This record gives sequence, structure tokens and C-alpha cells, in this order.
Amino acid sequence: MADNIYESQRLLDEYLLFHYGSAQEVLPWAKGPQEALGFAVRSVLELIDLFIIPDMATALDLGCAVGRSSFELAPFVDEVTGIDFSQRFVDAAEDLQQGQALGYQRLEEGTLTTTLTASVPENLPRQNVRFEQGDAMDLRAGLGSYAVVHAANLLCRLTEPQKLIERLPSLVKPGGQLLLTTPCTWLADFTPPENWPKGSTRDWLQEQLSETFELVHEQDLPFLIREHARKYQWSVAWGSRWIRK
Repeated sequence: MADNIYESQRLLDEYLLFHYGSAQEVLPWAKGPQEALGFAVRSVLELIDLFIIPDMATALDLGCAVGRSSFELAPFVDEVTGIDFSQRFVDAAEDLQQGQALGYQRLEEGTLTTTLTASVPENLPRQNVRFEQGDAMDLRAGLGSYAVVHAANLLCRLTEPQKLIERLPSLVKPGGQLLLTTPCTWLADFTPPENWPKGSTRDWLQEQLSETFELVHEQDLPFLIREHARKYQWSVAWGSRWIRK
């Protein structure tokens, strides 16, 4: 994988805001794209099929960042494992899991910042969530298989996404669901061009996964990352739910 930029304080602050900031904290502009807020929540709640989750189910959240999607999965399963490549993100997620409130800086402009606080919403369980550092391209042996695997906006940040694709069938139990989102943002800074899909990302995933998964749902999921008070990244992820055959 490329050098991990996600160990920086700036990115940690940005992702704490992205995952835990209120709508007003992220986007105070009335004319802004409000529908793009809360992506870490929507990437779970708008894709998951609650009717096919069995009793005693477990979930895996790959590329969990600072953990919000892992906590969103927690009410529906007995145990959630969140894995991220950034040790700094994992440390923050573990602090939040322990009930801590984390202070962070929201950039306004130049060197001007505002101190905000991130915490897990009180309606979400924390006791059945655990986090660990790991590489999605080289996951540890014995990780097991899960009723739900969630991987949001991860594929196009991997040096060799094919390695994760090949591991996915063993991670999802037969009848289980794979929740994938990707903005299809292939950049040489993260993924060598020779490892990009040759056509569309959707067609590539269909080709790669169709032997062991059935694509049963897809939708567009806009999301918004705030850089400073007057600059944002607005993107649209392709969201999909796959059922393990």
C-alpha cells in the first residue's frame, strides 16, 4: 500500500468530523448538498438487508476509519470487528468505543480552527464492537467469515485491490451479505494504473464477484468531506449489496 497519509493529525481531524460531526458542524450553508451528509451512517443503513441477518450473526467493517459505520452495524449483530490500516484511526475508534469523547480541530481557514468533540451516539451499543489494525490486502489468517461484510470507499485506495477481491468469498458466509461502496476514484497515488479496472468499476466488480456473489441491490450514495469552511469534496459513491451464493 502507498505511504499511509491517514496517520496525520489533519486527516484524523477531518475523519472525526466526517464520521461524528453534526449536520450543522459539517455544513452550515443552507444551499449546500445536505443529502450528502452522514455517509458513514447511510453506507450501512441504506444498503443492509435487515431481514436476512441470522441469529448470533457477526459483522466485519473493512476500512472502518474512526469507526462510525462499525457502531452503526452494532445493533443488528452480536459482534462487530472493525479493521483499518491506520493505527491512529484505530486508536481513536478504540477510545470512542471505551466511551471517551475526543476533541479535535475543525479547520476554518488558514490557521484558524474550532475545537469540536466526537463521541458515539448514545443510542448505539459499544460493548459488542472491537477494532484492530490490519491491511485489507493481507488480512490475518483465522479472521473467519461473517454474516455481513461492509467495505466503504476502500477498493480505490488499495495498491492491489485484486487481493481483497480474491479474499472476499472466504470472508462472507453463504447467504451473507457484502456491502460495498466506491466513488471509483482511481488515482496513481494509491493504485498503480496497471491495477485499475480496464472498463467501469461496476463491470469489473460484476466480473470478479459473479461466480460467488449475486448483485441484488445498487444505488448512488453522495458524500461530502469538508476541507475548510468554504471548500468541500462532493462525491458520489456507487453502493451495492451482494449475497454470497
